[in-house]
Parts: sequence; structure tokens; C-alpha cells
Amino acid sequence: MHFSEIIGQEHIKNHLLQTIENNRIAHAQLFVGKEGSGTLAMALAYAQILLCKDSKDKNVCELKCDKLTHPDLHFAFPVATNDKVKKHAISNLFLNEWRSFLKENSYANLYDWFQYIGVDNKQGQLSVEEAEQIVKTLQLKSFEGGAKVMIIWMPEKMHVSAANKLLKLIEEPPKNTVFLLVSEDEEKIINTIRSRCQIIHFPPLSVSQIAETLISKKNVSSEEANSIAMQANGNYNKALKLLSDNSKELEFEQWFITWIRAAFRAKGNASVIQQLIEWSDTIAASGRETQKQFLNYCSQFFRQALLYNYGAKDLVFMKPKTANFKLENFAPFIHSQNIHAIFKELDDAIYHIERNGNAKIILLDLSIKLTRFLHQKEQ
Repeated sequence: MHFSEIIGQEHIKNHLLQTIENNRIAHAQLFVGKEGSGTLAMALAYAQILLCKDSKDKNVCELKCDKLTHPDLHFAFPVATNDKVKKHAISNLFLNEWRSFLKENSYANLYDWFQYIGVDNKQGQLSVEEAEQIVKTLQLKSFEGGAKVMIIWMPEKMHVSAANKLLKLIEEPPKNTVFLLVSEDEEKIINTIRSRCQIIHFPPLSVSQIAETLISKKNVSSEEANSIAMQANGNYNKALKLLSDNSKELEFEQWFITWIRAAFRAKGNASVIQQLIEWSDTIAASGRETQKQFLNYCSQFFRQALLYNYGAKDLVFMKPKTANFKLENFAPFIHSQNIHAIFKELDDAIYHIERNGNAKIILLDLSIKLTRFLHQKEQ
């Protein structure tokens, strides 16, 4: 991965190059940015420069980095048991899948990764065993005599016990060892880890940056590229899914519309409650990562409806594909009197699902509350 392959973020590229040129490379760096902003891609490109800058054969070194097989490039990322790995799941057991996954799309998100390895019905994490493996790996000498780079993707998924095991190593790593932590939400990283890192924040990509990339790399027409870039909301991963008409996004839309229609009819109609129970059972059967992804999608849908209701139509990028459903008809029901309560309940539902609460009960409780929110009048 080269800096030239990364979309935008020029000021961050320049900053990282300067740290190398001035020999002021922080031993622990935290790249923070929303999905699709290029944090992981940047970490891969930066790691390649660190590993190859003093190499005797730079071409061979870069080839190894491109294939993600450089012996001094190490990875840790959330995993869980699946059909292949029955127990003691750690990153090293998934390296072949990880390399293939990144080759397909280095802008992909955690949900995409869990689907790729077949664990989207579980909650992956960076375990204590993972932390022990990191310690063992970095205690060894550099294979090629230069730097060692450890990329930890999604450290917010690190178990507290694992984080505690890594504290001293991150604070005082072996010579020429660089930690690159790549996160979407720094607030969910244990503070003792976060405080030991130099933090770099990545802004969302602009509409023009995404559109230009789609035109040059995906041979998309200018009109279609601009339309997709607007809908992507700074997220290149979402742009790629919109381009391929991602089926999961369409499924989420159908779930959402079925849900709000039932919730709207449920007031004063007890028979509709059974439909909400059946809906909750359907979503609960999908796996916890899918449930969380769907609830985040719901938040985005409600936010778009609110923007439409208050006339900020230039910021509305969602275009529902479900027949007989129009955003402009739904938008008036989302307003200042109910939006805060809706967001709070969605956030609470995600919180409880992450902590292994009963998804059927959580989703049904959310549904019943939604029936009240949708009928709340704006004052």
C-alpha cells in the first residue's frame, strides 16, 4: 500500500512523512476516523515506509508489504471462533483471510470483516490470549534487522484484561518498534491505552474526493459518481457498497420500514403488537453484530428524516427503494420533540446488545417505545 493509493488526507500524509524525515516517529500512534475515512489504509502505507526506508532491497521489501507478508509487519484484530477455528481464536489463525480481506477493500469495516470470516452472529474481540501473543511476538528480534510494526485494528474491541497486559509494552516498546492503533471511536478505548498514544484524527472524505476516486478507479460516470458520493456521507466503504447495490443495505431498509409501519399502527391496536414481537424475533435471530449494524442504520435513517423535515434537503442522501414509501411522507413524524428520545433508546439498545442482553426483549422494548415517539406531536 502506497500513500498515492489513499484517498485524500494529504495533510496527514505530509505529517507522517515529516515525522520520518525528522526522525521523530512516535512509538505508539492512534489513528482515529469514522468508517471509510482511510485510517487502516493509511496505517498500512505508513508501516510500509517505516519497514522499507532503510532496507537494502527496497523493491523486495515493498513487495512483501504489498502482500502483507513482511516478517516484521504484525497484526492484531478482533476475531471469534468459527467453523475453522473452534477455540482460542487469535489473529494469527486468521492471517490468510485477513490478507485476502484487505486486498479486496482496505476501507472495509468491522461488520464486513466478521461477515468475511463467518462470525457475524458473534461479538469478536481482542482477547487476553491475543495480548499474550503480541507480547511474545514483539519480544523477538526484528527478522530483517530494521523496524517492527504492530498494527492493532479496532482497539476499542480490546478486553480490559488484554489492555492491561499491553500497557507497559505500549509505553516502553522494544527498540525500533512502532504501534499503530486504528480506531473508529477513541472514547471506547481504555483511557490508559489512549493516553500512551499520539492521536491523529482523520476527517471524513469530501464528496469530490469520493466522486473522483469512483470515476478514476471504478469507471463510473460523473453523474453517478457524484450521486453516490453524496449518499456516502464521507465514507468510501459505503460508496463502494452503494455502487454494488449492497443487498444488506436493502435488507436493513426493508426491516426499518416494516418496523416503523407496524409501530405507527400499534397505537390503540393491540393486534399489531404481535407483528412487533415477530419483527423483534426476526432481528434477534440475525446475530449481535448485524443487530448493532442495523440499529446504527436506523439512527442514520431517523437523522435523514429530521434533516428533510427541517428543510436541509441538500444534506439528505438517502433514497429509499421500497415501494410506496417516501421519505418526505415519513419526515414530518421526526422532529425536535421526539428525536432525542429516539436516539437515546437506539443508543441504549446498542449498549445492552453489546453486553449480551436478550435481544428479543431489547428490541421489543424499543419497538413499544417507538409507537409512542412516532405519535408525539411537535409543539
